[in-house]
Amino acid sequence: MAAALALIDCNNFYASCEQLFDPALQGRPVVVLSNNDGCIVARSREARQLGIAMGTPYFQVADRLRDQQVVVRSSNYALYGDMSQRVMALLKQRVPELEVYSIDEAFARLPALPAHELSSWAAELRVLVRQQLGLPIALGMAPSKVLAKLANRLAKRDPARTGVCNLLLEPQLPDRLAEVAVEDLWGVGRRLARWCRLRGLATALDLAQADSALIRQGWGVVGLRLQQELRGISCLALESEPAAKQETCVSRSFGTAVLDRLSLREAVAAHVVRGAEKLRRQGQRAGRLTVFVRTSPFAAGFYANSISVSLPLATADTAVLLQRALPLVDQLFRHGYAFQKAGVLLGQLQPQEHLQHHLLVPCSPQQLRRRSRLLQAVDGLNQRFGTGTVQWAAVGVEPDWCMRRQHLSAHFTTSKADLPMVSAHE
Repeated sequence: MAAALALIDCNNFYASCEQLFDPALQGRPVVVLSNNDGCIVARSREARQLGIAMGTPYFQVADRLRDQQVVVRSSNYALYGDMSQRVMALLKQRVPELEVYSIDEAFARLPALPAHELSSWAAELRVLVRQQLGLPIALGMAPSKVLAKLANRLAKRDPARTGVCNLLLEPQLPDRLAEVAVEDLWGVGRRLARWCRLRGLATALDLAQADSALIRQGWGVVGLRLQQELRGISCLALESEPAAKQETCVSRSFGTAVLDRLSLREAVAAHVVRGAEKLRRQGQRAGRLTVFVRTSPFAAGFYANSISVSLPLATADTAVLLQRALPLVDQLFRHGYAFQKAGVLLGQLQPQEHLQHHLLVPCSPQQLRRRSRLLQAVDGLNQRFGTGTVQWAAVGVEPDWCMRRQHLSAHFTTSKADLPMVSAHE
């Protein structure tokens, strides 16, 4: 039996979600834009074939996209997040252990099957995900995480592999490693890539075959682990339970510049509300709150500032956090500046079940229980009926500063009002 890992990745995830719920987009080039419709952050296979580059500012290619009949969509985070949860839930049913690595990819420990049977198993999983969720996936299987990442890349780039690459059966693995530049390896940043190049280590194969003493001298245990992973020795364990977060940050660039104090307060309030919801979902409380604002770095008279406060009692209570955050906005605001971005950083996080009390700030268990039940009710209503169903007044109503998304598709899976309608005619 072969002990194996896999990287399972959704192909062109954002664009695939858009094509899934709009049959008219099937087979057409689709691009998805970043916040405020800034840059291209996702492309369908058809869009890539047109040579549309990732990260290109939308305003630079808007005319070209229109001429080539490319469909443009704004980022629909509610849709992508919900589809991601569905994919991961299905994968967890099919593998012994799963580490969710990002919104569209996960590492998995594979079933204890002979190596030659894993390819068939992977092909069946691709069919299952396509049938039940309508999304294409690729699987790269190998003895280690780094090689699984490489295998996944080969699975997507080589059409002959039909979305599955099993390096456990790869007779020419050294040839595959020789084709990968050291900069393209997972876990290799600029500094390590430059260090390798200066010593003649240009490819993944060069790094795998290098003197281990040299690697240890230059990059210590981290470098040795990477080298061992390339040699097929697993050194990076799966993390099926994510580590507790040390900080939680919520920020957004504004759709239009914010010029007045009230709008800036509403924006920061919206971020505090979102941050508090994240804390409760993570089962944590914050002991420190930071509010930050800035204008555009490309405009004259750049201004950026932040203020932090310690909380006498760590909390995830939205009302308490708003009470401490909004006075900080008044201190940060400057007349005559066009603010482009604001955010909140919640730090000194601790588990929800542990609360260090303060002698000078009494808070009875009864008060805590009542507030907890109230916040649970609010979160439950928003989860059931959609974000913002129950909203805090400090956020305002239909604010002008909201993120610009002029090409937003419907919330097909999270809003009853956006459910696709089907009609039949005789």
